[in-house]
Amino acid sequence: MTLEGTRGGDAAREAQRALLSNERQRAEELAARLGLEFVDLTRFRVDSALFHSVSFEVMLRYGFVPLAQLPGRLQVAMKDPGDIGRLDELELLLGQPVEARVATAQAVDEVLQKAESSQRVLEEATEDFRIQLVQEDEAGEEVLSIDRISADSSPIIKLIDSTLFNAIQRRASDIHIESRDHEVVIKYRIDGVLYQAMEPIDKRYHQTIISRIKVMSELDIAEKRIPQDGRFKLRLTGRTIDFRVSIMPSVHGEDCVIRILDKESMSKEFSNLRLDILGFDDETLRKLRKFIREPYGMVLVTGPTGSGKTTTLYACLSEIASPEDKIITIEDPVEYQLKGITQIPVNEKKGLTFARGLRSILRHDPDKVMVGEIRDEETASIAIQSALTGHLVFTTVHANNVVDVLGRFLNMNVDLYNFVSALNCVLAQRLVRRICPHCKRPARISRTALEESGLSPSLYADQVFYEGAGCLECNGTGFLGRLAVSELLDLSDRIRELILERRPGSEIKRAAKGEGMRFLRESALEKVLQGVTTLREINKVTFVD
Repeated sequence: MTLEGTRGGDAAREAQRALLSNERQRAEELAARLGLEFVDLTRFRVDSALFHSVSFEVMLRYGFVPLAQLPGRLQVAMKDPGDIGRLDELELLLGQPVEARVATAQAVDEVLQKAESSQRVLEEATEDFRIQLVQEDEAGEEVLSIDRISADSSPIIKLIDSTLFNAIQRRASDIHIESRDHEVVIKYRIDGVLYQAMEPIDKRYHQTIISRIKVMSELDIAEKRIPQDGRFKLRLTGRTIDFRVSIMPSVHGEDCVIRILDKESMSKEFSNLRLDILGFDDETLRKLRKFIREPYGMVLVTGPTGSGKTTTLYACLSEIASPEDKIITIEDPVEYQLKGITQIPVNEKKGLTFARGLRSILRHDPDKVMVGEIRDEETASIAIQSALTGHLVFTTVHANNVVDVLGRFLNMNVDLYNFVSALNCVLAQRLVRRICPHCKRPARISRTALEESGLSPSLYADQVFYEGAGCLECNGTGFLGRLAVSELLDLSDRIRELILERRPGSEIKRAAKGEGMRFLRESALEKVLQGVTTLREINKVTFVD
């Protein structure tokens, strides 16, 4: 990232802060002039029951947020309580006196947008589709036609659109539409965990919902027996969002998963994407930054699907990107576009595989290369040769830890000496959910829970653990965002010798431990002791020692 880009971002943030400061100042002056109290809504927590008791349209029209139900009156935060006529109208609509306070217009809008407004829109859209019949007596299968889809289009379109909108509002990465015996269940994956989005929908509407998604994705609506993949784009609040669709037949009908790729929103984060915001500890950061600045060799990141490997490689490339170097990536697919870097998507149908693409990349005289994933012997061999012939290669492979990676490459029949010579380091990582900072509180951990987590109750009796209570910011989950826990294997001379001698993994681990390597479990436990995540979270992704 260039210095000018950084300065431009800083200037924009400064302008935004100045604007917010001015707005707050005006709101405080208005409160003083009207003799009312000013309320800061930045840390405001919505009372869900109270919020549902007031019409959302009324809150939107009159620009207020309910704060508390007091005896005989409702306390609200308003953008402009100076208009007595509108205040009287509001009291008539609510059927009770209003005790007004002043808040900034932006803060009121944010609360209305962030709160359960999008959930409420979704609930209204799904109201007509909820299960009404437990069983239906139907002779044969429903015949689906274009006329039938057209007839149902208006409510179905509203349902699908509100589901997509709500998923984006709640930071979901995927939408799962699952068909059951008599119902359709829609779930969101948020921070790696599935949450049910709404009440189950009647099975009668299943095929119409799937057909609507197929039409949006330009898939064959008549084909129900084989999996289909597609994509579509939507514009929302001035930005374009990509959706990748996968439809698969199951016992009860077709299931659908929609992956949300909010590239423009992510590009803001990725414009400042650096390794230090991913959650790595200082020692791992120091070593990794040394390896990604080596003149040549291979930096290998490993972990299961969805463990943030690609994001880590993007962060590495963002840190070392320079106008003096040519950086080319080949990925399947290109999820986010990085400025100043040539990115090539794999297209196996057209014959563009990782191996074939990598060969072509090397003819384009790159300094640094990123290979999305090593899946076969041919790709592995070319990547290793590239690392040995003066290129710095970043790549990923699916394995559980840094030692298992070695076995994966041996199974691909690569030349062990060349592989060990090319390798600079192996980074294994997992993602754990971060405790929401807005509702973080101390938690009591039982003796049993400590023992099950491999911790001595006597040693950790006085340790303060934390959890999230659940608030507006985290949608009541207690978690907001994720961070990486990792282990980094430095390929020292001793480790290289052990690998070449094909020593057991346990011996390589002992040697790495003796050289100061911290394993995944240790890294994860440190995050718990720092109050960043919970014991339950780390137990889901790392083995208890």
